[in-house]
Amino acid sequence: MTSESDSTASAFDTGMATRRQVMGDDFVDRALDRTSGTESELIQRFVTEHVWDAVWNRPGLSRRDRSLLNLGMLTALRAHEELAGHVRGGLNNGLTREEIVEAIIHATGYCGAPAALSAMRVVQQVLDETRPS
Repeated sequence: MTSESDSTASAFDTGMATRRQVMGDDFVDRALDRTSGTESELIQRFVTEHVWDAVWNRPGLSRRDRSLLNLGMLTALRAHEELAGHVRGGLNNGLTREEIVEAIIHATGYCGAPAALSAMRVVQQVLDETRPS
């Protein structure tokens, strides 16, 4: 029988592995460093266990599909910092640059032009930074 703390540790470790695979070590390290030793450290742990393990590792959708969904949701929320990270995550999960742009265009009809235009500025910045040489 496993204890609750063993289960929590396992969820954290599995979630952290998923988070790093999707978002990249640099992004995750910056997020953890910003909150280390603060009250905000608790939300990082919660998100890692409950979102990056329990949600991202569910059956039914591929990581690529989850990344595509996140682009639309983060556009609607105008969560620009998270959107930038998930554009990189989408690239890591196999989305093409064209698919990322198309996701933002598609979001225009549901989130409105201001949200989509704002999101596209974030997307363009990340795509420019990650443009192959």
